[in-house]
Amino acid sequence: MISMERFVFFLVCATAACALLSSSASAKVVEHTFDVGNFTVTRMCQQQVITAVNRSLPGPTITVNEGDTLVVHVLNKSPYNLTLHWHGIFQLFSGWADGPAYVTQCPILPGNSFTYRFNITGQKGTLWWHAHTSYLRATVYGALIIRPRPGRKYPFTKQKKEFPILLGEWWNANVFDVEEESLNFGGAPNISDAYTINGRLGDHFPCSADQTHKFQVEKGKTYLLRIINAALNNQFFFSIANHNMTVVAIDASYTNPYVTDVVVTGPGQTTDVLLKANQPVGDYYMAAHPYISAAGIQFEPNATVGIIQYKSSRSRNSSSTPIMPTLPAFNDTPTAHKFFSNLTGLKTGPFWVPVPTKIDEKMFITFGLGVSPCGANKNCSQSPFGTNLRFSASMNNHSFELPSTLSMLEAHYNNVSGIYTEDFPNNPPLAFDYINSNLSFGLAFTERSTKVKKVKLNGTVEMIFQNTALIGIENHPIHLHGFNFHVLAQGFGNYNSTEDKKKFNLDDPQERNTIGVPAGGWAVVRFRANNAGVWFMHCHLDVHMPWGLGTAFVVENGPTAATSLRPPPSDLPKC
Repeated sequence: MISMERFVFFLVCATAACALLSSSASAKVVEHTFDVGNFTVTRMCQQQVITAVNRSLPGPTITVNEGDTLVVHVLNKSPYNLTLHWHGIFQLFSGWADGPAYVTQCPILPGNSFTYRFNITGQKGTLWWHAHTSYLRATVYGALIIRPRPGRKYPFTKQKKEFPILLGEWWNANVFDVEEESLNFGGAPNISDAYTINGRLGDHFPCSADQTHKFQVEKGKTYLLRIINAALNNQFFFSIANHNMTVVAIDASYTNPYVTDVVVTGPGQTTDVLLKANQPVGDYYMAAHPYISAAGIQFEPNATVGIIQYKSSRSRNSSSTPIMPTLPAFNDTPTAHKFFSNLTGLKTGPFWVPVPTKIDEKMFITFGLGVSPCGANKNCSQSPFGTNLRFSASMNNHSFELPSTLSMLEAHYNNVSGIYTEDFPNNPPLAFDYINSNLSFGLAFTERSTKVKKVKLNGTVEMIFQNTALIGIENHPIHLHGFNFHVLAQGFGNYNSTEDKKKFNLDDPQERNTIGVPAGGWAVVRFRANNAGVWFMHCHLDVHMPWGLGTAFVVENGPTAATSLRPPPSDLPKC
């Protein structure tokens, strides 16, 4: 007689086998060609040369079903080195396709090409793709939408239609030159001149009356808005006049429904909301302006706008001005924190993962802005610290420096030494009052290195992120490649291991790939390292990434070929 335990085991195996056969039958290969090059557009009363994909801003929207294989042929016809990152895709055992330059691959040189190929496994929702080299992300980006497999549904109200809403920034300059100037002269880069919705500035900016994104709705219908923050350096408040929104997903992870009149989103984050067209027929502005969590910095105060038009309103209200929403104050941190901290995960949704309870690696990571020596071959004439010092940024006082002769993943796969070291510390070198801005300036000096954290496959990592206030405080969006993590808690001040642990949500925390750590505060996240490879973790404010606010995880291979990183593709670019 077969035991109950063995019966259950066989039943689970049979169910898994059926699911696998069904998945294979419905999966398909989705193929795109990305022609990356320079072309001229007109914005804000002038012509500007930008780098973009297929002469489009934003670039093409990629739509796949969960289980599909995505193949993207990238032809680099621009004058710049280039890689593409598929932001939020797990890249299970396909880390060669992740994209960050010198982490998982060397850049695609001008005139060369590379094909990204990977499976979309265990994910649904809104993600996006973008350049992962210098400021090219300002114009090289687009939506990546993962729909349920055929025959499966979303775990929320059926919608009439869906609209991607990509929020971005605009410079009246060559963005590559903007970054190069800041790195060469030691100061902060010039701020953007405007903001965009789906590549258009909106009629609140000069010469932009005909560059306002519009979409139509029918009264009484419900719509899905896929909001993506594709900006380089700005977090945004986003609202729609006279309408509430219901958040149903963040970073391609379903949430318990959360009703709000404002969405707050940091660079790299995505938010899916349901919009019910329940207002009188008319035209309504949707608008976004920055959430500025740091004091004393410059920014463009004007809002980018789009227009929601109720059908039949065009003829009756064509001469009227759309209603404008009331956006929060630029520095409204309480509203931002309320939004970020009130989101919870949908335990009944597909692909929900319970919070790991056993912790194998516990890390306390301080991060923020600091300073480093200017360097013998640098001109720090624009540095606010004098001609001998420049801006720097760090995690646990280590300012991350990317290699240049070989990617870190190639070094890991081929056991090449000298590219990085596996001694990133679990704690900062010194404990101090992290949110005190009046401490010794000497604490702000950082050490340049390429230190990474090595973890075992399937080990559980808990990270406590602690903002520092040595040179200003602000909300930092921290992005982890290759994984989602549970956000257990977040708050202000110095993290208190005794009191703040009582605030942990171990039942239904939100899952994200990018966390906005509160200005002058902390956040606790936990993830299982179930994906072999080298995975970058960094601040998604592009102003801070070149200054070194990042590190990487090296996740060891498993005991079998099925749990180990696959060999690199034959056309992997060389440094």
